[in-house]
Amino acid sequence: MSDAVHLSLADDIALITIDNPPVNVASRAVRAGLMMALDRAEAAGVARVVLTGAGKTFVAGADAKEFSAPPRPPHLPDIANRIESFPVPVVAAINGAALGGGLELALACAARVAAPRATLGLPEVTLGVVPGAGGTQRLPRLVGLEQALSLIPEGRVIGAAEALRIGLVDAMTDDPVAAARILALPDRPATGARPAPACDPVAIEAARKQAARRSPQQIAPQRAIDLIEAAVRLSLAEGLALERQNFLDLKTGDQAAALRYVFFAERAAMGQGKAQGADVRSAVVVGGGTMGAGIAYALAGIGVTVTLVETDAAAVERARANIARLFDDAVKRGKASAERAASDMERLFTFRAGYDDLPPVDIAIEAVFEDLSIKRQVFAALDAALPETAILATNTSYLDPDRITEGLRNPTRFLGLHFFSPAHVMKLVEVIRARDTGPETLVTALRLAARLRKIPVLAGVCDGFIGNRILTRYRQCCDVMLIEGALPAQIDAAMRGFGLAMGPYEVQDLSGLDIAYANRKRLGWKTMPGFRYIPIADRIVEETGRLGRKTGAGWYDHTGGKAVSSALIDGIVVEESARAGIVRRRFTDAEIVARATAAMVEEGFRILGERIAERAADIDLVMIHGYGFPRWRGGPMHWAGRVGLSEILRRIEGYAAEDPLSWSVPDLLARAAAEGKTPEEL
Repeated sequence: MSDAVHLSLADDIALITIDNPPVNVASRAVRAGLMMALDRAEAAGVARVVLTGAGKTFVAGADAKEFSAPPRPPHLPDIANRIESFPVPVVAAINGAALGGGLELALACAARVAAPRATLGLPEVTLGVVPGAGGTQRLPRLVGLEQALSLIPEGRVIGAAEALRIGLVDAMTDDPVAAARILALPDRPATGARPAPACDPVAIEAARKQAARRSPQQIAPQRAIDLIEAAVRLSLAEGLALERQNFLDLKTGDQAAALRYVFFAERAAMGQGKAQGADVRSAVVVGGGTMGAGIAYALAGIGVTVTLVETDAAAVERARANIARLFDDAVKRGKASAERAASDMERLFTFRAGYDDLPPVDIAIEAVFEDLSIKRQVFAALDAALPETAILATNTSYLDPDRITEGLRNPTRFLGLHFFSPAHVMKLVEVIRARDTGPETLVTALRLAARLRKIPVLAGVCDGFIGNRILTRYRQCCDVMLIEGALPAQIDAAMRGFGLAMGPYEVQDLSGLDIAYANRKRLGWKTMPGFRYIPIADRIVEETGRLGRKTGAGWYDHTGGKAVSSALIDGIVVEESARAGIVRRRFTDAEIVARATAAMVEEGFRILGERIAERAADIDLVMIHGYGFPRWRGGPMHWAGRVGLSEILRRIEGYAAEDPLSWSVPDLLARAAAEGKTPEEL
């Protein structure tokens, strides 16, 4: 036997246990071990086989690390077929997660028993592929077409109780192995031998529309629907062959490569600090507005007691109302009962006006207005009110943490925690190393992020850190295209066509034009030497007062919940072109996308070269989780690697020749292209 699979024989039963920590992925060693175990069980003449997993997982899927290599036998479909045709019943004792290939093994079994904590699903589409070991053919035969369409194209994972309700498992018990040994087997054919489900064109078309809405431009969800539809009309053997071919075709494609890359990048980021640092049990949050309330609510969600500090009694009441609103929303969404929400708010929250008599907490997080002097006043007060062991964190989006920290007694306990709004929903947090941030402070912050189920990305100090710095460059590039001939709606449509959830001007209308306006004033863009200043956005704020959705108009007119192109704004754009002596020209959508993405990549390489980010993957995670870059493209740096850094270099060199004030080639990009390296290899 192999170390990854154990076999024990007793009472005429073979117990096969998959033991490949941490999550029992079906690696080649596991597959080989399973084949050997099945051979030995058959040779022993047992009356039943029980298949289970060691620890808290049954099988969490195939080994995604193997997807980029040619498949090596034994293949998972062969094992599933062997299980289904085994001379005696094989019963799956699903002790924990049975996902992807794990569920496909269970589907091939004669019956399935699940622990109450077990989760089941075929989430392959989230990695850009389809099930490849029978999932799209056996699941519809077992639970019906409608249920298969709700699970596979969405990559949905369900609990054991729902799996029992829809017939995916036969029993649910605290000891699935013991139950699997004695389970009375139902009198029914093997899953694959069951009749094909009846065709339902309405359900199939509804699933296609749902997949197009949820996963626009992604290939795998639509292919999964194709395969489920094929299960209606093809024999099992034909369906399995078609499924396998689709799996093999997709796993080498750009989308699958990008989604695997992001998956492993997320795992690496979330693994930081898990085994290090101290646990945060109590916190002060300064500022009870949208951001501060979201941070406080997220902390309370993991059991951290929170003291929320505001400036006066009226502000305290507004903060209390903001927190109450978040609890009310959770009740409306079915995430908590009204009784639990009321209890948690009473038990976990304290509200204070001012800094007198603050409790000796583990961490204090500031979330006030982006003004250096105000933030320094906050930290001076926190420094005086809290023990020297308390971590002090700023949520600043742009300001220099090293200037904020000046004057603190112990600057080693200070760092930036840049949450994204809404903080209780968004998964990203930039963890900013200030000049004096100590290692214990850093790992404790990373541990806290892991407990919050956030994706923490380490960043150094610069204006805007990683995400806002790239966003600023991206917007500046788009503004140049405006003055040269494009219009806001065209740029937004082109970027949505590329896969972003919203274009740059739609995003500004959502966040407010005053935010970017204040940042441009702070940076002095209008008088900055060697910089191409585009006055369009400043004119909109200064002359029209249009600040976006909150004023009913910004780059667009907002009426009846819809954004409509504005003749006034388009007129300002054309007027500024004439004022600059520019003859406007037509931009294609492809040219808009090429320029805008090149600007992101250009700034990303500068950030890497300055060591603001340690890895290209960190930049990609920030842009995906903070700014809506399409996950299935892998982030701007990974995408640049797939396009080819030589091609990206060629584009930027061409742009720089036309507009040297806006473009130049980062040294690191030129070097990487010359050496034939990808961004991940830097």
